[in-house]
Amino acid sequence: MTMELPTGYITALDAMNRHVNSARPDAPVQVERPRRALLAPTRQATALALRRLADRIQPRPLPSTPRCS
Repeated sequence: MTMELPTGYITALDAMNRHVNSARPDAPVQVERPRRALLAPTRQATALALRRLADRIQPRPLPSTPRCS
C-alpha cells in the first residue's frame, strides 16, 4: 500500500523527522517576552470603585450602649 503512494510515504517521513528533531537539545529556542498588561489601569479603577462601593454599603456597627455596673 505504501509503495502505491510514494508521496504519502515521503510526507510521512518528513513529518516524522520534524517531530523527532523538534525536541532536540540544540533546537532553536524563541525567547518568550512578557506581554504588556493592557487592562491593568482598567482593573485598578474597577477595583477602586468596587472597594469604595463596598465601604459605603457595609453595615456600620451599632453604637455601644452604656452598661449598668
